[in-house]
Amino acid sequence: MFAIGKREFLKLFKGIKSMIIIMILVATSYYSAKFSNLLLSLEEFSTEDSDKIEYAGLLILLLFLGQLFVMGLSHDAMNRETHDRTIRFLVTRTSRLSILLGKFSGIVLFWLVCVAVSYLIIFFMTGTMDPLSFFQTMSLLIYQIALTILLSTLIPKPAFTMFLSIVIGLAFPIVSLWLSFTSNSYVSWLKFLTPFYYLEEDYMFLLILPLAAVMFILSHLVFKRREC
Repeated sequence: MFAIGKREFLKLFKGIKSMIIIMILVATSYYSAKFSNLLLSLEEFSTEDSDKIEYAGLLILLLFLGQLFVMGLSHDAMNRETHDRTIRFLVTRTSRLSILLGKFSGIVLFWLVCVAVSYLIIFFMTGTMDPLSFFQTMSLLIYQIALTILLSTLIPKPAFTMFLSIVIGLAFPIVSLWLSFTSNSYVSWLKFLTPFYYLEEDYMFLLILPLAAVMFILSHLVFKRREC
């Protein structure tokens, strides 16, 4: 499991897509911190909001494009191994659960490093730290990673998940926000399946983690029954 996780973690730092996303995160963090004083000068924020305004740009970026970023880099995390037949080698060396855990932990660690570096940039520039928003951001990313792993397990063709990564990455935040505010009783219950609803209150984000766990378990059940 650790070897698979390490390989996935290091792989994510390679390639032009990874470099572009990392540069976007770094640039957003830098300018979010740089122009935070300008936003605070508007005097339209409460004391609680003013403590988080330095992280606003980064949070908005990950809210609306986080799913696209995660799926863009990891849409083929599982089906790539199946498509290339390397999964046959892996299952002879370790359990299928260990393969899933390795893939999942490697991707989570990659995003943990990216988000931590982004927060440190803001911290060094402003001298303020908001641990709560950090954990909220990571819980959102864990959900997005679990969804990506599930889709990559369900769909055997990497080319198709690459297409879906664009569609879902762009549509998911829009649909999720709409579900959070719609009064349509036929679909409003779906908001409880999306992470955005649980980001409205400070510590409700903890409920996102069980949703991610359910998707991971579903991935394991599908992967366990699939022929390699």
